[in-house]
Order: sequence, then C-alpha cells, then structure tokens
Amino acid sequence: MDKSEKKGSLWSKEDLSACHPSHQVLFEPIQIGPVVARNRFYQVPHASGMTEANPRVRAAFRGTKAEGGWGVVSTGAVSIHPSSDDSPLPFARLWSDADVASHAMTTEAVHQHGSLAAVELWHGGAVVMNRTSRLPPLSPSGISWSATHIGFMGQHRPKKMTETDIDAVLQWQRLATRRALDAGFDILYVYAGMGYLGYEFLLPEYNHRKDGYGGALENRVRFVREMLEVTRDEAGGRAAVALRISLEELRAKPTEHYESEAHGVVSLLSDVPDLWDVKMDSSPTDCGASRFRPEGAHEPIIDFVKTVTDRPVVGVGRFTSPETMVSQIRRGVLDLIGGARASIADPFLPVKIREGRSDEIRECIGCNICIASWHDGVPVRCTQNATAGEEWRRGWHPEKFVKTNTPERLLVIGGGPAGLEAALVAARQGFDVMLAEQADDWGGRVLQESQLPGMATWRRVRDYRVWALSQMGNVSMFTNSKLHAEEIDSVGAQHIALATGAHWTRRLYSPLEIPAESLDSPQVFTPEDVYAGRISGDRILVFDYDNYYLGGVISEHLAVQGKIITYATPAGHASAWTFMTNELPFVYQALARQGVTIHTTTNLLNFANGRAELENLFNRTPLELEIDSIVVVGHREPNDVLYQELMSCQQRSNGQFSINLLGDALAPGAIVHAVHSGHGFARSLVGDETIYLRDEPIVPVDPMPAFPLSEESKFFRS
Repeated sequence: MDKSEKKGSLWSKEDLSACHPSHQVLFEPIQIGPVVARNRFYQVPHASGMTEANPRVRAAFRGTKAEGGWGVVSTGAVSIHPSSDDSPLPFARLWSDADVASHAMTTEAVHQHGSLAAVELWHGGAVVMNRTSRLPPLSPSGISWSATHIGFMGQHRPKKMTETDIDAVLQWQRLATRRALDAGFDILYVYAGMGYLGYEFLLPEYNHRKDGYGGALENRVRFVREMLEVTRDEAGGRAAVALRISLEELRAKPTEHYESEAHGVVSLLSDVPDLWDVKMDSSPTDCGASRFRPEGAHEPIIDFVKTVTDRPVVGVGRFTSPETMVSQIRRGVLDLIGGARASIADPFLPVKIREGRSDEIRECIGCNICIASWHDGVPVRCTQNATAGEEWRRGWHPEKFVKTNTPERLLVIGGGPAGLEAALVAARQGFDVMLAEQADDWGGRVLQESQLPGMATWRRVRDYRVWALSQMGNVSMFTNSKLHAEEIDSVGAQHIALATGAHWTRRLYSPLEIPAESLDSPQVFTPEDVYAGRISGDRILVFDYDNYYLGGVISEHLAVQGKIITYATPAGHASAWTFMTNELPFVYQALARQGVTIHTTTNLLNFANGRAELENLFNRTPLELEIDSIVVVGHREPNDVLYQELMSCQQRSNGQFSINLLGDALAPGAIVHAVHSGHGFARSLVGDETIYLRDEPIVPVDPMPAFPLSEESKFFRS
C-alpha cells in the first residue's frame, strides 16, 4: 500500500450536507504528488515560537488545526543545519536524529485527525547571524543582509559559497529530508523566499556568481532545482515535494524571454515540485497588517502562476470569507486556500464552513500580534483567539468548554474586549451571565479605536463576541447601565468581574524611561478627547511614548481633518513597536501622505502660551514649536474606583461573592492582553489554579553533536 492509499484510508468522505452549495468546492480532495489532501484548506508554514524546547505545546497547537479541518498542517521554518541558526529568534531544527522525536509528536497529532503534515525545511543563508552556532553565514556571493532594525543587526558577515559549500547544503537538505520522513511528514519543503538562501540564488542583487549558478536566469534557478531534486530523490515517492517561493521582486524584473523573471522561474521549474507555495518577499508585504493590506492582497503578484504550471498552487491573503476563497478557486488563482493568521484566529474555520456555520467564524483582525510573538521569541499569541498556544499549556480548546456543575450567576461590568470575552466563555461553561456596560454600545476601546483610519477590521473583536452572546439563552445584556456598589451587591451574583478598562493620562516622560508628572493645561488632551471630538486648534503636537499603533493613527486621523500635525516621540521611530507587527514601513508612508512632521528621540518638557518645549533625549538639543494643543499618548491607569468601593462594601456586609479585576482594569495592555485576561478568568471559574504546564524538550540520555561531523562533507574544513 503506497502512502496516498494509506492516508486515504484514514479519511471518511467529508459530510457536506450542511455546507452551502457554493462552498462545497473548498472540500474537494487535491492530489499533491504521491499524497492527497482531504480538502483545499492548507495551513501554510508559519512561525509559532514553539521550538524543540516546547514539543508538546507545538504538537497540540498544530493538532488543533487538523482537528478544525485544515487538510494540510505545516510547521514553521525548520533549520537543516547549524549554519542556519536564527537565535535568539525561535526556530525549529532537524540537525540530528535527536530532533526527530519532537517533530514526530506533531505529525502524530496532525495525522490523528486525517490531515497531512508538511515540514518547511529551511536554510537562512545570509539572513541569519548564527549567533549561537558561530558558523559563518552562507551567501551565493558574500552579500550580507544589512538590516536597519537592531533586532536583526549583526556583525558576522557571510562567506562566499564555494561549489563545495553548495554540495554541502544539498547534502544537509538530503539528511533533513531523511529525518523528516522518519518523523512522519507527508510534504517536504524547499524554501526559496523571504531573503533566505534559495531566494538569494534567484535574485541578481544577491547572486553575482560567474559560474553555472549565476548570471542568466537559467543558471540562477539551478541551486533551487538541485535542492528540489535531492529532496525528491531522498523522498523516493514517500512524500510530496513543495517549493515555497517569493515572487514580488522577481515579478518586477522584466526579461527578454518571459513577461517577468517570476514568469521565467516558474516556467523553468514548472514540473519540478509537486506543489507551488507562492508568497511575497518581505514580512511587511507578505503578512501585511489589515490597516494597510486588504484580504487577498497577494493576487496581483501571484495570479499568473497557475497559467504556467499544472501543479497545484497554494497562496495566502488573510482569507476569512468563504466567498473570497471560492472566488480564488473558481477564477483559477489558487488550488488550495492557504491560511496562517486566519488559522490561528480560528483553527476551526474549515469545520464551520463545512457545517454551514460561517457566521461563527472568529475572523482574523490582521493586527499581527501573532507575528510580534515571533519577534518577541515566545509562543504565538492571538487577539481573537486566546487559546492559541495554550492548548497544551493550560488545556484550553478553542471550541470545547468544561461545563460547571453549579450554574451560578456571574455579573460582568464592562463590555470591552475583556468583559465580552469573560462573559462569552463563562456562558459557554453554563453560568448565568449578566453583562452591564455604562456606554450606549459594546466594545469599549475596540469600538473607539476602530473608528480611526485603517482600524475598521479590529471591530471584529467586538462584533464576533456580541453576536455570539446574543445567540445564548443564559446571557442578559444591558447597555447604558452604570452600576454602583450598592446596586451590584443587590444583584445576588456569586461572581463579579470588573472589566472597567483604563484611562489615558497627561503624564510626561522621564529620561529614566518611566512616566513623569502630569502636564495639566486646558489645551493638553488624551486619546479619549480625540474619540469625543474635543480637540481644539489647528496646530497639534502628538506626543507618543506608548510606542504602539495609537499615536501614529491619531496623528493620521487629525491630519485627515485638516490639522497641521507634528509627531514627537522619545523612541527611535514613530510608533516604534509596530516594527514587531510588520506595520512600521507603512506607518511612515501613511504619515508622509498626510504631511505629518516627525521628531524621534525627542522628549516633551513643557507647554505654555502656545509654545511647546522639547529636547533631544540624548544630546539635549532644544526644540521649540508653536502649537495650539497637545495630545499625549503615553501612560494609562486602571479604572478601579468601583473595585475599591466593592471591596469596602463586601467587607462591611460580609458579602458572599468573589470580586475580580479583568483586562485593562487589572493591568493596562494591548487588546490581546485584555482578551486573554477575560478568557483566563472565565476558565478559572471551573478549573484549578495552575498557571500553566511547563513543557520540556525531548532529549537523548547523553548529549549528541548538534550535527554529526561525518555528515558535514567538507564544510568545516573548506
């Protein structure tokens, strides 16, 4: 029995009786070389922050997606050799046999639900700094990646690859393929995108070689071809071979024989891989935030691929709408619908479409907090899905909830992201939930911020939860309901959760890198004043040391209204932390379009009589600006007055109810933190007090070489 027959025997035909007829095309099986994907839903390779140090966390994270109906579930980047060492950023390895067991846990979890497991075998080339292995990075011509962000900077420049080095990389790919097969993977990748080694051979900017691997396009594809061929040869029909390739820069290059070099590369390699996985060249364009990239934004670059090859093609585009997915298939853009962020936000997206429950999809908002997780070097987080990364650590399942044996009453005060999430999870666990919000609509800060430029998609955090709560019979929801301590005490709830949010202050910034004294003046405002339309004057200074998106978005918002905006920050960039979410280049573009003047490494000292006093944070060079008003986007403080009153009330009356602060009222943070806080609180109502399980790597009894020297060819000695 061959592998495709064996895999096929694991699957029963998917029941489409409840699926909308127009969506059924998404559930057709697709042949990929020697294996068959049970449907067109393909979780493409994406970083998870889960290395061999977290094998159980990783297996549960990927396995949950297979359970949710993704026909193919892929790893993130899996290094084939210590010369592809991305530390301290998290990456996986298949350097030696010691790494096989941890990956086998993932393939077993994926296969348990009848899905195929794919592995993204990866060599980073000149992009990695090899900080831990201390081996010289590899580059076709010694061209380094001269990153402009300190997190990616390094001083270890790459070596020019000799043909011996090329032979060594091909051998490492062969050995990694062997180990991937031992681990149980069904689809094996060659990676030629995002600046990594295969990409470097394809692009003339990186590849200045004069031998058979450089010069003409036919030569520049040779390395990628050989990587594919050695992978196929070692796989021997036991697994499919996929090519992941970036096409943005190649498509921009005209050529004599093809419409573009992208057309040429796909034509020259059209029948070599079993699957084409097509994408953009840089993380900001490939995984663009919703503020700047709509659903399906890749199509203008990758739309030609299926006209050049008869092999199946998968691509991404932050697809959340079944209609968009079907359109991609019907119009011949893609054969398989790739999902990375969408599969994190809702691992059960395919099941919900199959069962005719598309309204229940927890749609990705494109905030890219998941990508920030990788930059931070931690397991993946998600604003929409608090269970992402917590499937094994805390035992949280995105669709399954432990029912309470005592359906007590829970009163949640505050209808922002934390309160909505707490109410929804508690209701799904069987509690009698009352939700009260003092404003006239739900959403809290999400509702306010989603009215700013580019932020409309973020409203999905509110809309999904309000809709889900409205479908439940054990939930009562009240807006325009500001409750006082005595009223709360009389409700008779056994549990009270205060999700009353936080408020922005007018505090300045100290060179000690902490909030300083408040700047109290009639013309000094906060973001709440922006939402309420209370900003006066034409010349506005936005002073931002929050460093995330809000200061930049408020600057854009006020500029659109015709205000003359100056943006100042003590940080080195405008909205500096948006580098972590792939937004930084587009923040600068947006501010430039609106004529916003930017001052970085600049601190605000004082404001009086229409003059703002600022100075450079490091050399103290003074700067004075004539302005009408200031918006300070810096420090937030919890709205916990009601909590203090309730605690006093409880002590006086010996109340028999629990009181908990949630979200920003507990500790101000990003929306992802508020949602996670609300979710964790609700789960704790029926769970234990364990923070989380600590994962451990699977290691041999005795230490093993990072990569056996016998497998090195002559790399270390060349």
